[in-house]
Amino acid sequence: MKRRALILLIVALLTGCTRKNAKTAAPAATAYGAAITEVSGGKQIAAAGAVLEQPLVVQVNDAQGNGVAGAYVELHAPAGVVLEPAAGITDSSGQFTVKVMLGGTAGRYQITALTRDKGGKSYDLKLEEIALDYQQVLGRQINRQYCSRCHDPESTPERVSNMDNLVTKPHAFADGETLNKISDADLTAIITHGGAALNKSAEMPPYGYTLTKNDIQALLSFIRAVADPPYPAKGVVYAQN
Repeated sequence: MKRRALILLIVALLTGCTRKNAKTAAPAATAYGAAITEVSGGKQIAAAGAVLEQPLVVQVNDAQGNGVAGAYVELHAPAGVVLEPAAGITDSSGQFTVKVMLGGTAGRYQITALTRDKGGKSYDLKLEEIALDYQQVLGRQINRQYCSRCHDPESTPERVSNMDNLVTKPHAFADGETLNKISDADLTAIITHGGAALNKSAEMPPYGYTLTKNDIQALLSFIRAVADPPYPAKGVVYAQN
C-alpha cells in the first residue's frame, strides 16, 4: 500500500508540474496588420542584467500605414533576456509596449517583434540593445562627466550640447564608421594628450592629467561597445540568439 501511495504521489506531482509549465494560451487577435514598426526603445544602452530605462514600443500598421488595434504581437530574444509581456494585443493606437531586462552577459542583444496576418504570414522587426560590462559602465560614467557635452549632438534638460559651437565637430562615440578605423593606441593618445598630438582638432583637450589609465581604458572600452556598426574586435563575445 505504501508503494502504491508513493507512486500516486509522484504521478500527482508530475501532473502538477506539467500544468504549471504549460504555455499560456496566446491572446486572440481581433484585427490584422501588414507591417510592424518601432515607435521607441531600440538602441538603448544599459548594464548587463539591468532593466532598460525606456520600454520597447512597437506598432502594427495596415497597408495604408494606419495603426491597427487588436493585432497580435509576439517578441523573441536571446536566452537571459526577460520580456514582460512577451506577447499580447495592440492597444487602441496600434501599439504594444514591453519592458525589457537585458541578459547578464555584456554584448548586443537582438530582439525580434512580429505580427501575423489572418493567413498566418508573419511580419517582423529586429531591434538591438547593448549590455555593458563593469568596465564599460565606468566608461559610460566618464563619458557623461567629461565627454558627452561635446561628443553627443543631443541636448538634454541636464546638459546642453556644445557640438555646434566647435569649429571641428567631434565624432559621436557611436560613430563606428569613423572611430572603428582608429586604433586603440591612437584613441588612447588622443584622449591622453589631446587632438593636437595626432594632428586632430586642438579643441580636443588632453585628459591625461584628469583621468587615470584605467579610466581611459574604460572610456575606450565604452566607445568600442557602442560603436555602430559594431567594432569588430577579436575576442568580443556577443550574446547569442
